Amino acid sequence: MFDYRFIWQSFNALHAANTTQHLLQQCYKKADVKDADQKSYENSYPFIYYLEHGQNYYQLSQNAPLSIKPVLLFYGMVQLLKACLLTVDPQYPESTSVLAHGVSTRKRKKQSYEFFHDEVKVQKNGLFSHFSERMFHVKQMEGEKFTMEQLFKRVPELQNLFTLHFQQNLYLETPISNENILTIPNAALDSYHMTSRRFLDFIEHTLPFSTSIIGDTEDKEQELISLKINKAKFLLPLSSSPLLYHLYENTYYLPKERELLTFFPEIMTHYLLLYNLSMISRYETEWWSELLHSYSSNDYPFIRQFLAISADKVPFLLYLFLKEKIDGI
Repeated sequence: MFDYRFIWQSFNALHAANTTQHLLQQCYKKADVKDADQKSYENSYPFIYYLEHGQNYYQLSQNAPLSIKPVLLFYGMVQLLKACLLTVDPQYPESTSVLAHGVSTRKRKKQSYEFFHDEVKVQKNGLFSHFSERMFHVKQMEGEKFTMEQLFKRVPELQNLFTLHFQQNLYLETPISNENILTIPNAALDSYHMTSRRFLDFIEHTLPFSTSIIGDTEDKEQELISLKINKAKFLLPLSSSPLLYHLYENTYYLPKERELLTFFPEIMTHYLLLYNLSMISRYETEWWSELLHSYSSNDYPFIRQFLAISADKVPFLLYLFLKEKIDGI
């Protein structure tokens, strides 16, 4: 697995116009884009500038006060997303509609406001819907709402906080071996209230890659369910959802809650959380300042830890998106 600690050196390797133009040219030719040579030339410098601008935001966030970290991390992410979009959308930005954030949240927070229960709502147009569709083929999300609690549960590095504060064990560890064998503990059958046969049918339609069953599925004594993954290229943590990739443990987890077993790449989760936190940081100054200085709610440790995770994980995941393009040349 690629080492996330050296991620910015990897981005820096793309700060060369000739290399970038070649990368974009190959992406466009594979997609049968008309005038691939011309478009790759036009987009090579914007691609580099987006990467550089994104890196500047992330570097500033390292030493910035916690109060403004969400803004820096959100806009750093936006710049990296724009670079990624240029590999799949040579016309980006084709119209002003894709320049909007693409999500909304309540402008005024109630007196009894709790971050966990706050919601974001997906808009018809904007960057969120655009990158979700073009990069991950997730469509038709207009009007969908997500609570912050639902989104936090899609970040496996927060498991320790859910255990500490709510005594919740949210995931089943599902490691993947070097031979591309996915192992799921038999406890999954109890979590989802399914028979072995029903679970295997369910998981086959849930995972974004094809699998083959290993062993006897009727053996009641076996502690693990083993599946051979048929296409290793889909194992990128970027697109393994609903398997959740734990960056620091380099392993995968399966959510115990059925409603989390949908294809929802984690980049989308970070975008929604960072959007809302950046809006709160800018426009809900009183609540935000009280949160950061009073230590009176569970919101604070979750927000603080999430921001630290996101600063590492988003650049890592988005570089994996670009690396897949590079490896395909």
